[in-house]
Amino acid sequence: MKAKLETWRRFRNLSAHWRGLVMEAAVALTATWIGLRVVGFGRWRRTLDWLVPGTVKRASAGDPVALGSALAVARFEQSAARHLFLRTNCLEQSLVLCWLLQKRGIAAVLRIGARKDEGRFEAHAWVEIEGTVLNDEQEQHLHFSSFDQPITGLETQTP
Repeated sequence: MKAKLETWRRFRNLSAHWRGLVMEAAVALTATWIGLRVVGFGRWRRTLDWLVPGTVKRASAGDPVALGSALAVARFEQSAARHLFLRTNCLEQSLVLCWLLQKRGIAAVLRIGARKDEGRFEAHAWVEIEGTVLNDEQEQHLHFSSFDQPITGLETQTP
């Protein structure tokens, strides 16, 4: 109970901008959890792409402002995912993070990788900006073979 009160206290102390981002992430994570189960990956990704207004500019990982903003968005989105009433997986979290960044004009790409471990097929998803991974603190992506083409929206681009 004390931990939950501390979480609410920290949330309340955020600026209105960051509280709004956390709420936006929580709603998007919930919608994505449902959307993937109802309409599938391709249709849900196209829906998210449709919700991104205008064009997305290129952001360089060497640009400290863009990278700092992207890392902050990733941190708040991960916090929303941790405190959500349902469990989201790496694909759902990465789809939402990519959408949040693109919505803010940052050209993030969704990466999906796969591996076979002890006879089981496993997959993992993460988000990158110009090769810098934003949402994979434990570097799990290093254990997966990434598909050649990053997923950037309706079109794909080579790295």
